[in-house]
Amino acid sequence: MIIDGGPRKNFNTASMLQKFAEGASSMGEEIEVKTVRLYGTDYKGCMSCMACKIKGRASNVCKYKDALTPILEDIAQADGLVLGSPIYFGDITGQMRAFLERLAFPWLSYNDYSLTAPKRMPVVLMITMNGTPERNNNSGYGSMEHCIAAALGEPQHIIAYNTYQVKNYANFELAGFSETAKRQYRDEHWEQDLQRAYDAGRSMAENILKSL
Repeated sequence: MIIDGGPRKNFNTASMLQKFAEGASSMGEEIEVKTVRLYGTDYKGCMSCMACKIKGRASNVCKYKDALTPILEDIAQADGLVLGSPIYFGDITGQMRAFLERLAFPWLSYNDYSLTAPKRMPVVLMITMNGTPERNNNSGYGSMEHCIAAALGEPQHIIAYNTYQVKNYANFELAGFSETAKRQYRDEHWEQDLQRAYDAGRSMAENILKSL
């Protein structure tokens, strides 16, 4: 399952996730890859209904019914999970954060504060950002990463730095950035970033096949 938390259908985050999907699919027909765009899904964050905590009916999958319900149910049965988001103001998008609330809150037990998902699986956390390796305010998936690691397993990280923000800088008020420098960095690194995403897809699929 690939969860795209970026707003643009054909830009940095979407391109990285597409390469991951291609890498995973290249391992054979036994690998089924499903990609979900959160910006195209009608849902909210945790509604605090506490339905997942009712005695005798507690669940580690969110019980609130909306467009996110079948997606969360699919993740509960999946063999691997990939989360992708651009970094805005140092954090993942609001849509990704809202999704993670719905995904992780049912894992949390208020009896002993353990975190238990329906099943453990390999996880890749992917982010794209305008910042550089030397200068960025990235806090990534923040506190939610602890929940992911505890419930699913330690995630792999893939980061694409200094990505293009727009296709034509001349059309926007972005004088604080050098398009020439951005283009040079992209020319030197973008194909490598895409290749890392592709290779990560192949690696996850390969490991899943070995575990079957």
